[in-house]
Amino acid sequence: MPRVYQHPAHAHHAVTARLQGIHESATMPVLRLEMHPGRTLEQKRAFVQEATRVTVETLQCPPDSVEIVITEVARDAWAKGGKLRSDG
Repeated sequence: MPRVYQHPAHAHHAVTARLQGIHESATMPVLRLEMHPGRTLEQKRAFVQEATRVTVETLQCPPDSVEIVITEVARDAWAKGGKLRSDG
């Protein structure tokens, strides 16, 4: 990285900007999966491992920056085509 002269009175701005960039990228990307309950812990583990691998490969980000949120939604709280999933 090339070094650029910076007046000492403004040096803290560059450090702050760098830290903010690190902080922002450290929390992204966030993947959200909504599904009906019933998958095993092993299935969820396999999903997050594979989703993380593909995200890292595709977006070229560190694995630790990938966050995945799994939300299980009961069939009686999910509808499609005007019909609750619990109604078949």
